[in-house]
Amino acid sequence: MTVNTEDLKREGIAEEEMNETEAETAAEAETADGEKEVQEEQSKEEVQGEESGEQEDADRKYLRLMADFQNYKRRVEKEKRDLYSYANEKIMGELLEVMDNFERALEQSANDSGTGLMEGMEMIFKQLSDVLEKEGLKEIEALGEDFDPNVHNAVMTEETEEYESGKVSGVMQKGYTLNGKVIRPSMVKVVS
Repeated sequence: MTVNTEDLKREGIAEEEMNETEAETAAEAETADGEKEVQEEQSKEEVQGEESGEQEDADRKYLRLMADFQNYKRRVEKEKRDLYSYANEKIMGELLEVMDNFERALEQSANDSGTGLMEGMEMIFKQLSDVLEKEGLKEIEALGEDFDPNVHNAVMTEETEEYESGKVSGVMQKGYTLNGKVIRPSMVKVVS
């Protein structure tokens, strides 16, 4: 077999070209891989940047919500203090009118013989009772009623023919309810 030098040269050139092509292909593959890695890193950074931005927005919203809640708590506390401070303002105004009438009656009694004083005191008592009743105050009925420990406070017992056993025979101090709630029980005598 004869080997032609030209054939060998051609084969050598072809091999070199093949090696160069393979090298170029490998270099292109490495460049593509490198570009892919850079793109992946950039997309990771973008995702992290978006997540970081979303986290900052969430943190800002959270802080704003906390501040709003603190302001709400302060406002409600102030309203509650004001409510307690001025809750009795209306009834106090009405009671001042009663005090004015007491003063007028006392001034008049100093100049009068005394019969007008009794009438004046009765009128003032009626006015005071009306003001308190309008605000929800009600007297607890006790005399002749069955003893009820929820509304009566027995301070003594007595024997009497006038009432049955277990009945209230005398009231020593009146009791009152305010809008249905007992604010002062009646101090009573009970038949034993």
